[in-house]
Amino acid sequence: MAIENIEMPKLGESVTEGTIEKWLVKPGDRVSKYDPLAEVNTDKVTAEIPSSFEGTIKDILVQEGETVEVGVVVCTIEVEGSGSAQSAETQPAKEVPANEMPAAGSQKPSSPVKREKGKAAGRYSPAVLRLAQEHDIDLMLMEGSGKEGRITRKDLMKLIESGEIPTSLAESSSSSSSSSSEVAAQQAKQETPASPARTQESVPVAAGDIEIPVSGVRRAIANNMLRSKHEAPHAWTMIEVDVTNLVNYRDSLKTEFKQKEGFNLTYFAFFVKAVAQALKEFPMMNSMWAGDKIVQKKDINISIAVATEDALYVPVIKHADELTIKGIGREINDLAAKVRSGKLKSDEMQGGTFTVNNTGSFGSVQSMGIINYPQAAILQVESIVKRPVVMEGGMIGVRDMVNLCLSLDHRVLDGLVAGRFLARVKEILENISKENTSIY
Repeated sequence: MAIENIEMPKLGESVTEGTIEKWLVKPGDRVSKYDPLAEVNTDKVTAEIPSSFEGTIKDILVQEGETVEVGVVVCTIEVEGSGSAQSAETQPAKEVPANEMPAAGSQKPSSPVKREKGKAAGRYSPAVLRLAQEHDIDLMLMEGSGKEGRITRKDLMKLIESGEIPTSLAESSSSSSSSSSEVAAQQAKQETPASPARTQESVPVAAGDIEIPVSGVRRAIANNMLRSKHEAPHAWTMIEVDVTNLVNYRDSLKTEFKQKEGFNLTYFAFFVKAVAQALKEFPMMNSMWAGDKIVQKKDINISIAVATEDALYVPVIKHADELTIKGIGREINDLAAKVRSGKLKSDEMQGGTFTVNNTGSFGSVQSMGIINYPQAAILQVESIVKRPVVMEGGMIGVRDMVNLCLSLDHRVLDGLVAGRFLARVKEILENISKENTSIY
């Protein structure tokens, strides 16, 4: 018999960790290859960990609710045959057992391998270095929850949320009022992230209040939104567009289109097509920040936001610039149906380069979106409303108007390119008509 390891998989391009939401097996259970072992949440997607082997579950090493890095062993499986794989007893000493990784908010030691503060210098990830620099955090005063005490982005996010930023070593050494015991106590306090209980205590719960547990999906959404706001300096701009011709054209087609194609031709499909075309002409808008460089993406993959009762999913329309309005409409219809039926696959949420959010679907007329990290921009398409508009010649007419609201990462994009991009989207939309626009 041999012992094989099952590791936390990488479920997205920028995913570095995952949370075990629920185990679907227990020690002693017999599993086949590809059987689901656990449900995992990341800041991108909820997915299942499949078994890579046929055998018997030996040990569960990461408990439900624990968050560990990609590559950490989460369970072991006993399989038949002489193992080329190492058993748990013969793994190298440098490997950190996953069952000794701390749960979120845990105050137990982060790793059995004790290191001195600052010893991991040079082992910090670019995201950790950026975040520490932006918030003036002295990494030499911290211990992390990663392998061998490595400081992770999650450690910094918890520290930032707690408001207890460590003072620098220089400030600590120059302070004559702090005794060694006080400094040790201060450091211990700084190294322990704010626990969920502390946050809960700050909100009084009165009779009749309803306490709703935070689901794994909601926690993942919150973490990604918090990361985006902390790491990406947001700028915002808005433009209004006269879509009277678009509305008339779409309304003249919608009944026949539904009968022929079997799904609704929505306004949103026209907006996504216009954005995809403008991104092709302004490729800088289709970029991402990568620390020491900006990555301008070749493919134009449009992320769209689809809401359920308790969560928000962001599936991706791949190669949107190569699709017709009908093709985009079908993608929107199919992806939304998969989200609401729970059949959306993890790969259908990966690879997005720019997000278009249909906030107008619930009546919004102006909003400021949070960028879908690590993308550089998100466009909010607001409600189409009839408004009196001063037209050429000074005449006033009732027109169908819509606001397009753009949030952008100011590290990647400046107002000039963003303004030109929005102007081009406006031009495309205002020139849609029966005479010069085909939906096929």
